[in-house]
Amino acid sequence: MSLTVSILGLAGLVLIHELGHFLAALATGMSPRRFYLGFPPALVKIKRRGVEYGIGAIPLGGYVKIPGMHRPAPSDLEVAFRPAVGERPRLGRIVDRLQRLVGAGEMDEARRVLPELEEEVGEEKLSAPAHRAAERGLRDLADGLGDDAYWRQRTWKKVAVIFAGPGANLLVALVLFTGLLMQDAWQIGVRLQAAPDNAATTKIEEVLPATPAQVAGLRMGDRVIAVNGRPVSARALLDMIAASHGTPIQLTVRRGGETVTTVVAAERRGGLSLPAAVGRSAEITYRVSKEIALFFPRLATGEGASEVSSPVGITKVSSEALDQSFSDFVFVLGLISLSLALLNLLPLLPLDGGHIAFSIIEGVRGRALGRELYERVSVIGIAFVLVLFVIGLSNDVG
Repeated sequence: MSLTVSILGLAGLVLIHELGHFLAALATGMSPRRFYLGFPPALVKIKRRGVEYGIGAIPLGGYVKIPGMHRPAPSDLEVAFRPAVGERPRLGRIVDRLQRLVGAGEMDEARRVLPELEEEVGEEKLSAPAHRAAERGLRDLADGLGDDAYWRQRTWKKVAVIFAGPGANLLVALVLFTGLLMQDAWQIGVRLQAAPDNAATTKIEEVLPATPAQVAGLRMGDRVIAVNGRPVSARALLDMIAASHGTPIQLTVRRGGETVTTVVAAERRGGLSLPAAVGRSAEITYRVSKEIALFFPRLATGEGASEVSSPVGITKVSSEALDQSFSDFVFVLGLISLSLALLNLLPLLPLDGGHIAFSIIEGVRGRALGRELYERVSVIGIAFVLVLFVIGLSNDVG
């Protein structure tokens, strides 16, 4: 059951990412053509105000189609209409004309000629594969030539639509962290020292005033080594305090060269206020983002390879967190959402960060970059993502 919930949680984060793109595209006038829960092909679909909504056959994440992501190229027409021209050579005349117009950048003229090609394709008797390819080519070309095509928009609009995906994941992480910090919890009033890897140790860094810990005589520098006679880790210590629900527990601490035993009863304390929780969640987000940013230089030297995980490992970790408690699962889900946002902001195509970088370059140049350049640069990004996946999968399997 926990594995299923973890998979759904991960799929939900991907869906939220795509929903961010979808809503931003609607808001900026780039009317999306499709929005699916899951990935195509569609099991069920319905069209409303020019948008096709559907449930995809692949039940993971979501899918949004924004019109005209790339400037149309002559090669697009060659691929789409080659089967139809092979069966009905007379279509070659109008296809060649459109190729010349697109290649010359005369997009408005190409849009005026497009209905002629639509009419001629409709009149010809084509085989089913050739007809499907031609119909798909006509739709894609109409999208690419339309006023709402992505590539034709102003730079700020393109950046806003692309950033909205990672931005949605970033917002989810902040909301989840904030919600957790506002929860009531059973506490004894100590802060544990942070280790170099940011994981708390059992060493007490601070004893808060007027708390059960102060009443029980705990001191800064004490190291908790056992609860009710059982050795504990920092994680287990926090869990046992939370699970005690105020029942007195016996703590064994190492103080200098002595071993001291004391009894303490946790008290239920309110979570942080909304402003304080937002500030603290922003701090957590900053610290985690900094660690992730420092990871990539370590990866380049081979030192960070052991830290890479694939969706298999991510699902396993979130499932184990759910087995511990729902709060642990929510926190891990927030970390995954944050990681998803930061990974997508890397300036590599086909990641969102690559599209943002190219949009800025095109804005500075004053004209769109060619499809061929997008495809060549995308090879680098795809190779990088595949390498990460292979390393992560080998770590998870190992």
